[in-house]
Amino acid sequence: MEKNFTPDYGISKGKEEKVKELKDLAEKAKTIILATDPDREGEAISWHIAAIIGKKDYQRITFHEITETAIKEALKNPAKINMALVDAQQARRILDRLVGYKLSPILWRKVRRGLSAGRVQSVAVRLIAEREKEIKAFIPVEYWELEAKLGAEGAEFVAKLIKTEIKTKDEADNLVQNLNGADFKVREVTTKEVRRSPSPPFTTSTLQQAASNLFGWTAKRTMQIAQNLYEEGLITYHRTDSTNLATEAITQVREYIKSQFTEKYVPATPNLYRTKSKVAQEAHEAIRPTGFGEISLERDQKRLYELISKRFMASQMADAIYEQTSVDITAGDYIFRANGLNILFDGWQKLFEREPGETLPRLSKDEVLKLLQLLPSQHFTQPPPRYTEASLIKALEEYGIGRPSTYAPIISTIQERQYVEKEDKKLMPTALGIAVNEFLMDNFANILDYQFTANMENGLDDIANGEKEWVPVIRDFYTPFEAQLKTVGDTAQRVKVETEISDEICTKCGSPMLVRIGRFGKFLACSKFPDCKTTKSLIKRIEVKCPKCQTGDVIIKKTKSKKTFYGCSNYPNCDFASWTKPKDGLLTTDSGLQKK
Repeated sequence: MEKNFTPDYGISKGKEEKVKELKDLAEKAKTIILATDPDREGEAISWHIAAIIGKKDYQRITFHEITETAIKEALKNPAKINMALVDAQQARRILDRLVGYKLSPILWRKVRRGLSAGRVQSVAVRLIAEREKEIKAFIPVEYWELEAKLGAEGAEFVAKLIKTEIKTKDEADNLVQNLNGADFKVREVTTKEVRRSPSPPFTTSTLQQAASNLFGWTAKRTMQIAQNLYEEGLITYHRTDSTNLATEAITQVREYIKSQFTEKYVPATPNLYRTKSKVAQEAHEAIRPTGFGEISLERDQKRLYELISKRFMASQMADAIYEQTSVDITAGDYIFRANGLNILFDGWQKLFEREPGETLPRLSKDEVLKLLQLLPSQHFTQPPPRYTEASLIKALEEYGIGRPSTYAPIISTIQERQYVEKEDKKLMPTALGIAVNEFLMDNFANILDYQFTANMENGLDDIANGEKEWVPVIRDFYTPFEAQLKTVGDTAQRVKVETEISDEICTKCGSPMLVRIGRFGKFLACSKFPDCKTTKSLIKRIEVKCPKCQTGDVIIKKTKSKKTFYGCSNYPNCDFASWTKPKDGLLTTDSGLQKK
């Protein structure tokens, strides 16, 4: 700050030999080529290397796939380091450190020692904490639905009552009684052709969402496997918010689709997609395979590679075409509706397993139908769902918070700092996360404001595009923030983290055990501490008996790498273990899980 926010860089401890080696190699080299990743982080790394080497005679090349063709093309078009990208990376780093270094000490004084805050991570915690608040405040409302099983020409189908609100069982029973003697007659049959277009090829966020939903992977795991595929030259660069595709790639995939299927699966003109991100560069591509053909890969690499390949192929295939039928049926003063969907041409969906469509028998206007059964069903309105990693990434992207390189670190960080925990793939705030969020919202609501954070991201994008200088962006943020820090430090009240009381009783003194958070996660400690220092591991039960021994309870456990699995509370006497959550009423045999 004293030097107008200009940072001083030094050699990391233990890296002196590596730097010396780089310098020695540079002295002997005729040409120095900097070929780091084609993004802000990569540009900054090249800049640091150039500064360490101390030579001005270098070439900067970028490519989005590690293939012979791409590298040769990059070598034909060397450039200099893009200082706008370097400035954007440097500005992000400085902003994040200003917030972290300045806010964290206040959290130590006002909440608990050892805590930290982050410019973007705190906004992610806010999203999760506010969702939890909505869920707890939600009051379910009862409602009923009524379906009619009908017959026509030997075929059966189901129609649903519409435009009628049923609030109670009594209302539902009265409706059933009134409709049992009614004539069910076709009032209107509407048929139309509908087309379903393929999704764009993957960006970083949509790939992370898909891998989370389909495979249950964390964003961090997805990026690790994608990094391996990129380094092997099998996919294009995996940190991107662009849906653009190279012309050569489009030509290649259209020819491949034609050879694998027929010409009708290739649209007359290539499918083009609009990139949502303001900063996505035309030169950047979506994530796609660099070629086609059988490749030998380990299991998870193969799953991700096939996911990327199919999505890319589908993005350049013809629309799927359906015949959609809607039938309105009168029964006295009430209207029932049945919907049918029949596929006419599978198009891009040929690549994927499809659910069979709901087909209806051929019906005509004024046709009288046979009532086979009335089916009332009770329902309750549901609270908004807790975030998963996939839905949190989607929300962050929709709010304009974070960028391709930051989604995975954000989600990892908020869990590592124990502000958020994951259970059954759902993200929930801890008592600590709720306390920190409430303190920050009470005192730094502007910093956690979604639009403010998005505007800061846009400011960094403007720097990357060469539209703004980085120092004024930092100064405009820091000047009011510095004054705010002093006010909050002097006036804010200390916040108490709510203590969670467990069902466990201390075996030494008989007092209740409390849930505490330590360096390695949650554990149980006696409520009489420091008089009683009894501690034990926190066991989470899922109210299902062990399917192997039938006496122990199924408990949630974690591996050393913090991956969740399910075990038996009778371990080591029972060695039951499963990656998937067991259901009650199942027994294990040598052949696996079976029903009782």
